[in-house]
Amino acid sequence: MASSRTVCVMDASGHLGSALVHLLLHRGYTVHAALQPHPNGFQSVEELLPSSNKNLKIFDADPFDYHSITAALKGCCGLFYSFQPPSDHSTYDEFMAEIEARAAHNVLEACAQTDTIEKVVFTSSVTTVIWNESRTGSDLDEKNWTDINFCKKFKLWHALSKTLAEKSAWALAMDRGINMVTINGGLLMTPDLTITNPYLKGAAEMYEDGVFVTVDLRFIADAHICVFEDVSSYGRYLCFNHVINCSRDADKLAQMLLPSSDPLPPQSWEKARIYQQRISNKKLNNLMMEFENDQLLSN
Repeated sequence: MASSRTVCVMDASGHLGSALVHLLLHRGYTVHAALQPHPNGFQSVEELLPSSNKNLKIFDADPFDYHSITAALKGCCGLFYSFQPPSDHSTYDEFMAEIEARAAHNVLEACAQTDTIEKVVFTSSVTTVIWNESRTGSDLDEKNWTDINFCKKFKLWHALSKTLAEKSAWALAMDRGINMVTINGGLLMTPDLTITNPYLKGAAEMYEDGVFVTVDLRFIADAHICVFEDVSSYGRYLCFNHVINCSRDADKLAQMLLPSSDPLPPQSWEKARIYQQRISNKKLNNLMMEFENDQLLSN
């Protein structure tokens, strides 16, 4: 679908942000790529983004500087927002929740003040859905929310940050009448993924509960564009395309996460066991199927 419309991608420096910039430019959008200021300047913008494209404009946008956000949003009909930890506080700890929630609030407030914004696609996480005291029971879907106190008790800082940020965004979106949808992604499978990724805290429990899910970069990027362009999209969308629920998959991931020089940890997965999947992505899959069919019919 070609489009002459202008959208903003913030933060455009991460794997997802830069993938969205490329896909949106390919689809004919004019893109405002908003990047956090870096102490050494934009180190690798040329590598991340096709800087020669006349439809790409790069903005210095700090999620804690309201005016820089509004400058990046000026003239845009949509925003794709994903949080990138600031360079001076890159670790998910007990303080990150306040930082991420404040950034979400600032960005949504700026959207409310930008008359041209028609829709916001807010990147969240599966970790906002899966953590609570009663970890067994019915299947989880978009109606479920992670328990804040459970996260604090077990120091699940990634889940805490993502949950508070998304709740902050929804509160402001509903209060100010902003058309927002969220993509709640699984563990993003990127070449630089390591065992230190904060999403992986509680991985063994996720695995045993049947809620350890991953997502490929292209799949989650396509999902963002689908929910943006489909006028029927609403609310939250769990986004993943692989479930890790058997020892073979768990071993494969462990080998990928650990450097080849390190021995594998003691085998904690039950060899023959397959854990039942307890999380559903039907809502997104149905929407993407309809969207792809409409795309084929319009070509």
